[in-house]
Amino acid sequence: MSKPKVLVTGIIPEQGLKELKATFDVFYDPEVETRAWILEHLSEYDGLLLMGTKADKELIDAGTNLKIITANGVGFDHIDIEYAKSKGIVVSNCPKGVRVPTAEMTFTLLLATVRRLHMYDKIVREGKWVDVSEQQYMGMSLQGKKLGVFGMGRIGSEVAKFAQVFGMDVIYNDPHPLPDELEQQLKVKYVDFETLVKESDVITLHAPALPSTAGKFNKDVFAKMKNTAYIVNAARGVLIKQDDLIDALKNHQIAGAGLDVFETEPTVPEALRELDNVVMSPHAGTGTLEARTAIAEEASNNLISYLRDGKAVNQVNK
Repeated sequence: MSKPKVLVTGIIPEQGLKELKATFDVFYDPEVETRAWILEHLSEYDGLLLMGTKADKELIDAGTNLKIITANGVGFDHIDIEYAKSKGIVVSNCPKGVRVPTAEMTFTLLLATVRRLHMYDKIVREGKWVDVSEQQYMGMSLQGKKLGVFGMGRIGSEVAKFAQVFGMDVIYNDPHPLPDELEQQLKVKYVDFETLVKESDVITLHAPALPSTAGKFNKDVFAKMKNTAYIVNAARGVLIKQDDLIDALKNHQIAGAGLDVFETEPTVPEALRELDNVVMSPHAGTGTLEARTAIAEEASNNLISYLRDGKAVNQVNK
């Protein structure tokens, strides 16, 4: 019996694909895998490890023999999961491998933003100097401040732990509040969305891109935040109305933002790029060799578990 065939797209650390290659007939060549090439050849494959392109209706229709698509990451808004379900295709993601590195990036952006590192770095690079005894150049200390976590899942919980090391109190909002025992264990408190917005000194976002979360943080929300508060997003760009954020930053409705994701990525508006009260990175939350290898291994396990053992794990379109 011939082995199932798996197509790997995007740029993946090959050390994370070892078990996949030992188990299946795997094709992986980023230099030839344009979208046109994928559409032409996808019918030959049983499984797809997807990165770097959209699994829309066109692509799903091209995969006439596909049984499973696994996203190489936790996000799956680039996959038409309902259409895949209608075609009998399992869609899975990789929630475990992204947890710590994305939390690390979130807290890196948080620290850089509240301590105004972008402005300081720019000043020093220009050969200038400022006296931080002047209040206009000061940042904000975290000890005793309140962190508001929007989305208390794996990543949000990890960020909460980091914040507590710095002496922050943590409140959160989530459609599914944690059990009391887990709240006590994590030392976090559930609050409604309005309270989260009004009381937080820093808000970090950890929700998926859904119709219910798209544009959740907009001009009305920014108007309710403290003008000394910061927002950090290493989740999905569409959670924030980008134009509204730009206005809020320009008008000092909020103190600053740390962004790893953007509503219009990979294009970032000049109006955002020129602001000194925002720190940005190019969707690099999992951008470490350790993280990308772990994610590739998790994606490989999704494929092996389903194509070899008939068990769907991390399925998002049940």
